[in-house]
Amino acid sequence: MGLFGRRRAERRPRDGAPPVIDPCGYDPAAADLRAALLHEDWPWASEFLATVTDPDDRAFYLSVCAGVPGLQDWIGAWIRGEPRSTLPLLVRGAHAAAWAWEARNAPYAGQDAGDGRFPGFSERLELAEACLGEVAARDPGETGAWTYLLACALGGRVRPEEARRRFERVLELHPGHLRAHMEMFTYRCERWYGGHDEMFAFARGAVANSPAGSPLGRLVADAHIEMWRSLPKGRAEDYIARDEVRDDLRAAADHSIRHPAYRPRVGWPEVHNAFAFAFALAGDAPAAREEFELIGDRATASPWDLYGPDPAAAFTELRDRFARPGV
Repeated sequence: MGLFGRRRAERRPRDGAPPVIDPCGYDPAAADLRAALLHEDWPWASEFLATVTDPDDRAFYLSVCAGVPGLQDWIGAWIRGEPRSTLPLLVRGAHAAAWAWEARNAPYAGQDAGDGRFPGFSERLELAEACLGEVAARDPGETGAWTYLLACALGGRVRPEEARRRFERVLELHPGHLRAHMEMFTYRCERWYGGHDEMFAFARGAVANSPAGSPLGRLVADAHIEMWRSLPKGRAEDYIARDEVRDDLRAAADHSIRHPAYRPRVGWPEVHNAFAFAFALAGDAPAAREEFELIGDRATASPWDLYGPDPAAAFTELRDRFARPGV
């Protein structure tokens, strides 16, 4: 039975209540990893992460580590316990990068993170850069280090040329790396260091250069969502409902998640949630309904948090709307 088959069999029955969003992406192994880190069981986490060699899977599990609260208080014990390993430094760097953005909590380019409005941001980002830089120096083939160094670039700590160098380094190691593409996509958005034309060119170029069945198709959905969120409400609704936008979304999905070559990997709900959100905004009922059926109750915080303050409620509202006959 394929991955989707197993997950469909595990789907919880709907009772009308919004789903509880899982910080582990509905992956049992990720839940075990998070539980181990919450209990400071770094030997178990170390052993598990050592078995994860696929770069995309590794990025997913590192993101789970990055979201563990309180990890900064005890990870020094892991570093001391495995002084020859780069793994605890990698986890510490990924966590410090996420921890820095928690402190900033204002995702707009041009704001000065060192002016006192974001206490702790600079220090945490410096810690992330130091840890990840050491990992990259000791193990240049570690895609996780280069990917999170790219995430740090959004903090304004590096020049655009250096951001591109970090991205290109990931591509040398793993050309289809999803998380690295997502980080570079964000870097090229207008609200950061790029523009709408640059953002769309990057997204479409990445998809065009990806093999059939690649999850990178979601970048096109992300680009249209980003354009939608940048416009005033009336103009945003008119934009996303255009026939050419729907056609673009369908073409991206056909090359990606709807292609026979597509194989879902860990973290797959996030990719399908992005397409579901874009199709729903565009009013493409058949395409949206298909994605909601695949997702079941596996809502992710992003991108539903763009629709309302409660992402689970936003997901449920749109899912139920497109479940009605005749929509």
